Amino acid sequence: MGYILELPRFVRLLWGLITDRRVSRSDKFLVGGAIAYILMPADLVPDVIPFLGEVDDVYLLILAIRRLIRNAGRAVVLSHWSGDAESLRDISLRRVLAAAAFFLPLRIRRRIRGSVRH
Repeated sequence: MGYILELPRFVRLLWGLITDRRVSRSDKFLVGGAIAYILMPADLVPDVIPFLGEVDDVYLLILAIRRLIRNAGRAVVLSHWSGDAESLRDISLRRVLAAAAFFLPLRIRRRIRGSVRH
């Protein structure tokens, strides 16, 4: 639930990194490509495939954002982060995926939560 409450800060961080000249264009392109993939009506993994078809979009976006943050460097990230610096320390794919599951159908949320616990 904490990640959902922090969502506005993460959106501001993402926007700040995308508009920052110190951040690699290739990392920005990957995030843009992941967003475009989410918006496309056709998927590489069709939504009819249980679980994978429904979370592949979120997974790709999380991977692209993690790469953007990691490659930007701590100083650049902190210059765009409006929250507590310590809260950035425990960003993990599993926690973000579990938080993103909040927006998915109940059946898929249960599967994600089960896979995150393992």
